[in-house]
Amino acid sequence: MKILITGNMGYIGPGVVRHLRSTYPKAALVGLDTGFFAHCLTNVNVFPEARVDVQYFHDIRDVTPAMVRGVDYVVNLAAISNDIMGSIDESITLDVNCRAGVRLARLAKAAGTRGFVFASSCSIYGFAADGARTETSPVDPLTAYARSKVLTEKALAPLADKRFKITCLRFATACGFSERLRLDLVLNDFVAGAVATKKITILSDGTPWRPLINVRDMARAIEWAIARKPSAGGPFLIVNAGANEWNFQVRDLAHAVARVIPGVEVSVNKDAPPDKRSYRVSFDLFKKLAPDHQPQVSLDQTIRELKEGLEAMNFRDANYRESNFIRLKVLSRLKERGLASERFSWNRVPSGAPG
Repeated sequence: MKILITGNMGYIGPGVVRHLRSTYPKAALVGLDTGFFAHCLTNVNVFPEARVDVQYFHDIRDVTPAMVRGVDYVVNLAAISNDIMGSIDESITLDVNCRAGVRLARLAKAAGTRGFVFASSCSIYGFAADGARTETSPVDPLTAYARSKVLTEKALAPLADKRFKITCLRFATACGFSERLRLDLVLNDFVAGAVATKKITILSDGTPWRPLINVRDMARAIEWAIARKPSAGGPFLIVNAGANEWNFQVRDLAHAVARVIPGVEVSVNKDAPPDKRSYRVSFDLFKKLAPDHQPQVSLDQTIRELKEGLEAMNFRDANYRESNFIRLKVLSRLKERGLASERFSWNRVPSGAPG
């Protein structure tokens, strides 16, 4: 078996590769990533890409037919993933997240690939005040990122057939420790604040709802999507990936962190404008289709692992929202140094230029 994982050098990718290596020890794993965040490592002893057999340092927008030749399954994680990043230029977000991903699926199908797993997002539900959203609920994408996910799902649907299985996993908001950590995610941000400053600052009024999922449980869902039989959902499947008990209000997440990490002060911005992104999600279909791949990591365990991981790094950066663990900051610095273009691709750096 040969599996191509795009975006494998991001936040979620290292855990997915580690899990697939464990699940399919004889499989050929191939990574494809621009490498923008290759240096954003935590306290690791082994370079995460040592677990893949081949690593392409390549833009998903420029994938060639040769790169999917002989590939049995594609896992597409590659994306401009942050709402603020996506708003800089929506056309770039659509190019990377949608057009390039759909083109990859077409190339994979033409090459005889058997399955395509697309990392979609529950953020497409936007604002939903009238109960938990199911896969048949109307969508309300409020950001470029969310819109790109909706458009990709629609474009992928006609490509699926009995020989080419497509699974769109609408993931809850990611959280948890990773070999390439992101701190621009709500729970991770709260734990970073608690560890670095003993303070958690909620930038909204704390009332919005969010479903969450640990990155390790995301990897389990991807394993299921690769292996699932077409009888479990059909050739084309959209499914919310997460667990019903992981729907939380933002303020409850902050207080959960303060409960696990004693002595932490929680402050709420009562003057903040209402956050329009608020949604609860039903994960009943995922529980029905994937009973053996349900999320296993608890909220408290996730918080403890984040705390322990940050402490092992001697993390004390009170200004962490300006650090390399914030994706927008990394890309902005690469652009400022002339290393990345306005289109979020690598510039060719002259020999002798500062790296």
